Amino acid sequence: MSHPLRAATGAAAALATVGVAALAWAALVEVRWYALREVTIPVLPPGQPPLRVLHLSDLHLVPSQQRKIDWVRDLASLRPDLVLDTGDNIAHVDALPSLVHALEPLLGTPGAFVMGSNDYFAPQPKNPARYLLSDARRREAPELRELPADKFARELTDAGWKDLGNRRDVVVVDGRRVSLVGTDDAHLDRDRIPTAGGTDDARTGADPVDLHLGVTHAPYLRVLRQMHDDGVDAIIAGHTHGGQLALPLYGALVTNCDLDRGRAKGLHGWPGARPDEPGGKGSTWLHVSAGLGTSPYAPVRFACRPEASLLTLVARAA
Repeated sequence: MSHPLRAATGAAAALATVGVAALAWAALVEVRWYALREVTIPVLPPGQPPLRVLHLSDLHLVPSQQRKIDWVRDLASLRPDLVLDTGDNIAHVDALPSLVHALEPLLGTPGAFVMGSNDYFAPQPKNPARYLLSDARRREAPELRELPADKFARELTDAGWKDLGNRRDVVVVDGRRVSLVGTDDAHLDRDRIPTAGGTDDARTGADPVDLHLGVTHAPYLRVLRQMHDDGVDAIIAGHTHGGQLALPLYGALVTNCDLDRGRAKGLHGWPGARPDEPGGKGSTWLHVSAGLGTSPYAPVRFACRPEASLLTLVARAA
């Protein structure tokens, strides 16, 4: 064998070894390497003490994921003031009891939620390469194997959490009134933001509102525009999985919606500010969670650990 051919063969073997090692890491280690992200957002009126908001998203839970269940239950030890769940909690027709068990320690805390597509319809086996296509090229009618979204919503509302699926509501958190507006899942075109200024808009009542938050599953640009126009102080979203697959120095490969890759996860200003800059004048804070799970048919993450987020809301500068 000539030297160039031997070199090429060696390089190919080394590349294959790296690829196998990366796949093993993504499928066996990182997908279960849960992280708590801590973020500070200056949105409260000047002089107010902080509020701690636990942001959960995209658990995609199946009953066998005991480690994830235990990890979520332990989040109650953070003693958040408010819990916001941005959907895609269910990934198996029999997951509801396990999901309620996972969330049970948090249900005594004020909370609110919206649904994602995988709360309504069970995931199906698909070619994982389709995930890398643009959103417009791979969207399709939802599968008809329904999940117990209604029962799940009832469990949460019975515990006192607010259902924000195309609704407004208000919660009292640490003595402060937080106005909430939410949408149903934009990925399934179920989003209909409620009209501002109606009787359900807490900002029109006699009691003052300290904070106004937008909550949605999928951060499609049309939803962000509507919430920005609604005057929210911050938008809380999930859906993207942070790209799920990312490359060092490049970031997320896709966002699974029309949001730019630079805002696939974390805290950013929208619109107007660059993804790597804080929100400025005319910009709304946007927090996108990379979520805690994946489809059971694509159980890999690379350079994008599964996560929950503890958002510390602090006072704006006077």
